[in-house]
Amino acid sequence: MITKLTRHSLFDWLLFVGSVFCILLIAERAEATSRLKDIVSIKGVRENQLIGYGLVVGLKGTGDSKKEYTGMSMAQMLRQMGVDVKQDQIESKNVAAVIITSTLPPFSRVGQKVDVNVASIGDAKSLAGGTLLLTPLRGGDKAVYAVAQGPLIVGGFGDSSGGSGSGKNHPTAGILSSGAIVEKEVAIDFSNRNAVRLALHNPDFTTAARVAKSVNRELGGVFARARDSATVDVMVPYDFEGGVVEMMAQIERIQIDSDNRARVVVNERTGTVVMGDSVRLNTVAIAHGNLTLEIREKETTTTKPFEPTNPVAGANTEGQNTDGVVTETVKENTVVYGESGDKIISVPSGATLGDVVKGLNSLGVTPRDLISILQALKSQGALQAELEIL
Repeated sequence: MITKLTRHSLFDWLLFVGSVFCILLIAERAEATSRLKDIVSIKGVRENQLIGYGLVVGLKGTGDSKKEYTGMSMAQMLRQMGVDVKQDQIESKNVAAVIITSTLPPFSRVGQKVDVNVASIGDAKSLAGGTLLLTPLRGGDKAVYAVAQGPLIVGGFGDSSGGSGSGKNHPTAGILSSGAIVEKEVAIDFSNRNAVRLALHNPDFTTAARVAKSVNRELGGVFARARDSATVDVMVPYDFEGGVVEMMAQIERIQIDSDNRARVVVNERTGTVVMGDSVRLNTVAIAHGNLTLEIREKETTTTKPFEPTNPVAGANTEGQNTDGVVTETVKENTVVYGESGDKIISVPSGATLGDVVKGLNSLGVTPRDLISILQALKSQGALQAELEIL
């Protein structure tokens, strides 16, 4: 049949096509859920842990009662300042021995400031109101990379009197915001690299292949290659020689539809169950106490009038009977669950773990029962996911 298109109908047709194209474009973009910078890290670009031992002074009688740490440390510090004093001559509860920890960010430069955490290692009751004395912070190679000093910020309090006491949070730990100054840099020649290795936070072959494909499309050539499920190597194009920073700024904004293995995480101690709604189940039936659970496959048959696509008279089509009717058979999974004496409820099609959990929750199943059911499903082989028990 030939239909004559008027100017008005042609405009409506183009508008419809344009709308469909926009919807498809939005749907395609909606699939890209993560930026590249959020799912990968760069080899050689990492933080470094720092640690140090120091003293907190100025406490209001809430310091260490034993002098094994504070007495020796105070005597040594005062001798360095020209004050000759012995360890047994120091009697004070206003001092506490502490451990200082910090993280040196990548590309940190001399003079930059970083935050530090301070925690008591003795029997001090509180560090509130204290001041950390100058303390060197060392890395794993024993070299000093920063020094810390300053008043503490303690997010808690503790007080006791007459055998009773009150407190909140942890008064024996605090922080120094921007309390350490970087004294040594970790040398990294990043800009002049000729290749960059990307490491996926969650290794997956599908995600690694998508990353390589997306980076190649962004750079306009074959520069990225997935080595394994956790590694993608990117060669620096000629246009970005000496400018790896600009290249990373361009590709780190790429949207990646990351994929992960189906996994169910169970914490038996707290009764916590974390899962994805798309985890699939095979045909199975379980009885747990007075609960029943059955996942079965059924066939649904539908009929409709036969409409031949080949207008040749007498053409035969599979599924057509003598009355000119086509029969279609569709296989569906059905989830059935209930309690003894209750009406059995059915959730048509899908047979996902999300359907099972929703149905069991409607019956008041506890997390403990759900954990037992999940373990049984995994043992039987019906749970098509990795079951991780914490």
